[in-house]
Amino acid sequence: MLNLQNADFKSLDDLKSIAPSIFTSKGSEDTSEKYIHIPTNKVIRDMELLGWGVIDAKEVKARKRVGFQKHLVVFRNPDVVIEGNDGDNVFPQILLTNSHDGKNSFSFRGGLFRMICENGLVVSTEEFSALKIRHIGYDFETLQKTIKEIVEQLPLTVESMNKMKKVELDEQQAFDFAKSLLEIRIDSSNILDQSVQDVLLPQRKQDEGLGLWEVFNRIQENIIEGNFSHSTLSGKIRKARYVKNFQQDLDLNSKMFSKALELV
Repeated sequence: MLNLQNADFKSLDDLKSIAPSIFTSKGSEDTSEKYIHIPTNKVIRDMELLGWGVIDAKEVKARKRVGFQKHLVVFRNPDVVIEGNDGDNVFPQILLTNSHDGKNSFSFRGGLFRMICENGLVVSTEEFSALKIRHIGYDFETLQKTIKEIVEQLPLTVESMNKMKKVELDEQQAFDFAKSLLEIRIDSSNILDQSVQDVLLPQRKQDEGLGLWEVFNRIQENIIEGNFSHSTLSGKIRKARYVKNFQQDLDLNSKMFSKALELV
């Protein structure tokens, strides 16, 4: 088990090698006259003043306009934790996406990090609305207000988790649920019964059983990590790939969480 009070926060030097676009000093030529360039590392420094450090970052691979592409920064506050009675502690996270081409605002959304499996979940937009700051009027006070709004919504996340932990599924319901989440990632015609069984397999003892929270977490983890086989258009059986594109990861995660809430 990781030491929850000593999260491995990334330094600015670490981030320069992981996602250099975070430090781009000006906007691309496509930006409008109203666009005010705010480098993402400025927001990172401001977030640190509010108690939120960076634990992960990614950027979209780009062949053109390198340095202006969309990137993701994941923040965690070591003092904000949802403690489970069963030891299944979860850290709320704040996920920031941004780009320097004028096509994206600073967009914030909620996330969860399960210490048991070191796995990240993205909370659905219905439950944890995304908040945005446009590139025309950023200041520290606006950021502070935005983060305050996100933190104030954390009780909704706790409530959702607690409700999911109270729901018990039978085997058929678990199978149907797993299939519905698989359909978010791959075409339904490519899903085999074995595909569904694959994503239902627990990776650890804590995720065994038919509780909705446990079933959801093991399905989500297996789908994101590609721990299942599926049929191709030619009829061949192929193992799925790990989802590496962070934009696809965010989209899949959010849709799967929304689907789980339908069963609450």
